Amino acid sequence: MTQKSATLVGLCAIILWALLALFTVGTDPIPPLQLNAMCFALGSIIGFIWLAWTDKWSDLRTIPLSVYAFGTVGLFGYHFLYFSALRAAPPAEAGLIAYLWPLLIVLFSGLLPNEKLKALHILGAIVSFSGASLIVAAGADFSVENIFGYALALACAFTWSGYSVLSRRLGTISTASVVVFCSATAVLSALAHLALETTAWPTAPIGWVSVLGLGLGPVGAAFYLWDIGVKRGNIQVLGVLSYAAPLLSTFVLIVAGVAQARMSLIVAAILIATGAGLAAFASRQTEG
Repeated sequence: MTQKSATLVGLCAIILWALLALFTVGTDPIPPLQLNAMCFALGSIIGFIWLAWTDKWSDLRTIPLSVYAFGTVGLFGYHFLYFSALRAAPPAEAGLIAYLWPLLIVLFSGLLPNEKLKALHILGAIVSFSGASLIVAAGADFSVENIFGYALALACAFTWSGYSVLSRRLGTISTASVVVFCSATAVLSALAHLALETTAWPTAPIGWVSVLGLGLGPVGAAFYLWDIGVKRGNIQVLGVLSYAAPLLSTFVLIVAGVAQARMSLIVAAILIATGAGLAAFASRQTEG
């Protein structure tokens, strides 16, 4: 697989993540950790079907336990911190801080072997972050009493960016490892749910459909696609393109009638597209 193809595979994960908010809205009143356990269980099923189809079971035996631990901490840690942040602080403000991870991916990627971080990569990330900020922080009001929630959101951003960048160092590790990541995350989420939450189930068919959609897409197949993208694709470009997720997510919510169109979306779209273009241009210059 070429770097360009792997980057496109990673982009597919970003597109799937754009459906995260819409499906999540439909899962009410399922508590976050229970929802996490249900969705990652579905994501695990996807992985096991893929393993059976490709006959890659033997790959699982060649992967060190340390890699399994790393991936599980990355997936479970990110979602645990994310959901906890949204409980401890207003969603808009916590979401904005958590969405520092694309910028951190671009910056941290410069520390990787054989990777060159150029000024346009940084500029593109900042421009795109400005666009994402318009979407996520519209009407936001940061407050000192929510500092703990903000700290959790910041830890969330570092967790996912660290997981994504360090996954690049595991380029020779089979994507089959993600099956174990998802399975372990489902188990840990279930245990955390039993300890911290009260179980609740969907009250309408749309709730079950939304859970299925999450498990098959944004909290399922997306992680397998992302693994391929960050290991074999252009990680700087993927980091900047990740800012398209909140933009696409908002458009999806508007089309579904859950949110209203705003002029800020147009400005945000221009900023995000400009930032992605700068990063892509910088990467082409590096390749050249």
